[in-house]
Order: sequence, then structure tokens, then C-alpha cells
Amino acid sequence: MNKILILAGLLLSLSMVAQDRPDPQPAPDTFEKFNVGMAGYTFVNFDLDKTLETLEKCDVKYLCIKDFHLPFKSTDKEIAAFHAKLKAKGVTGYAVGPIYMRSEKEVDDAFEYAKRVGVKLIVGVPNYELLPYVDKKVKEYDFRYAIHLHGPDMKLYPDADDVWNNVKDLDPRIGMCLDIGHDTRNGKDPVKDLKKYHSRVFDIHIKDVTGSTKAGYSVEIGRGIIDIPAFVNMLRKVGYDGVCSLEHERNMKDPFIGIAESIGYFRGVIATTKKK
Repeated sequence: MNKILILAGLLLSLSMVAQDRPDPQPAPDTFEKFNVGMAGYTFVNFDLDKTLETLEKCDVKYLCIKDFHLPFKSTDKEIAAFHAKLKAKGVTGYAVGPIYMRSEKEVDDAFEYAKRVGVKLIVGVPNYELLPYVDKKVKEYDFRYAIHLHGPDMKLYPDADDVWNNVKDLDPRIGMCLDIGHDTRNGKDPVKDLKKYHSRVFDIHIKDVTGSTKAGYSVEIGRGIIDIPAFVNMLRKVGYDGVCSLEHERNMKDPFIGIAESIGYFRGVIATTKKK
């Protein structure tokens, strides 16, 4: 009898402890002006189902849509089905791109695609000579256009300074997607660049890199040289209210542990740098 009473007491105690445990807590970015998202390019080797499964496991609610998940020529029915699939996982497609544009027709196609998808932000890479035409289309569609910078790997838009110098006299709805890894690899400081150009930063790709030259390569956030705490604090200081999307470019055929590590580290920084 004593053994039965002891066992019953133990089970009751365990039950009470289990009930006292808090439910899963909201992600730290829930309480910030900015949100944490995912750049679709991260999943270039995977279909939409695997992409959404990963976002769900990481509690990520925002996705920048790439055309390999939703092709340019998708029908209205296919676009509706795409959004329904995202909604079922609690995910919002907040932008499209990056989209490369080398002719006026490709600019036209990109704007019409974004309109049909139902977003008002395009992450684009237009040839320099197309910028006046992009300016015209931004006015026509009332979209924001974020130019994705590419570091030393491309002549087009190597860093934030270059984007700024090319858009500062254009419509204020034309700005940049600040890729903090590529900016760093071109010898720049993304913390300082966010401070300088925040009025034209409409999207951010978060990542980490091993060096501030072309030889630097992408690693999980927290393993490289970028001062992530300083960057998060600058997001708050300038009042950035867009999305910080992880663009994970390491082990891209098996990126899942790296994605989880990077999202976890970034959110840990958000939590630990928050002023009480």
C-alpha cells in the first residue's frame, strides 16, 4: 500500500510540474518593429513543401518568393493555391525576388508578376542603364523596389554605397536590399551602412561571412566576423520595420542545421540585447 501511495504521489507531482511549465514562448522578434524571415533562394534545391516545413520548424512567418517556387507564368489559380499553401503554414509571402532585369521587357514582366502575386516589394537587380525605366515603373505601380547588392562577385551593385549613389536622385521608393554578408565582403561595414542609408533600406538579407574580402565565404550566423549584436541594435536605432531574411548560402544541398543555427543565433541576439 505504501508503495502505491508513493507512486501515486510521484505521478501527481510530475503532473503538477508538467502543468507549471510555460507554453512555447513567442519568437523574440515578435516584439520588434522588424521581423525575421527567409529569402527564398536559400531553398533553391528544394520544393515549396520542404521550404514551408523548414519555416514552420523554425517559427519563421515571412518568405521572399523566388520564381522557382512560383514561376513567372503561373496562372491566377496557381498563385491562389500558392498563397493558400503558405497561409496553411502561417507564412506570408512579403516580396518577390531577387529578379535580374536586363531589358525593359524584363522590367515590365517583373512588375506585372509582382502585381499578380499580390506584393508591393520587388527585390531586383536591374542593369544600371535601366534605372530610369525602373523609376518610371515604380511611379506607375506604386511599388517599392529594393536593389540587391552582390559584393565583389558582380560588377553590378557591389555594396550599399554603390546602390545609394545610383538611386539617391530617383524616386524614394527605389532603395536597397542590404545583404550584410556581401556588403562586408566588399570591405564595407553593414552596421554603418544601415545607419547611413536606412531611409532607403527596404529589405535585408542576414548571413555571416569569414572575411571582408572576396575570399570571405558564407557561414552560419555567429561564426563569422559580422557584429550581429551591433547590427540588431542599429535596426532598433533607425526604426527599421521591414524583414530581416536569412539567405543561407552554406551547404545548400543540406542547409537545415545551418538554417536552424543561424535563426536561433539571430533570435538569441535579439533577446539578449533587448533593453528591459
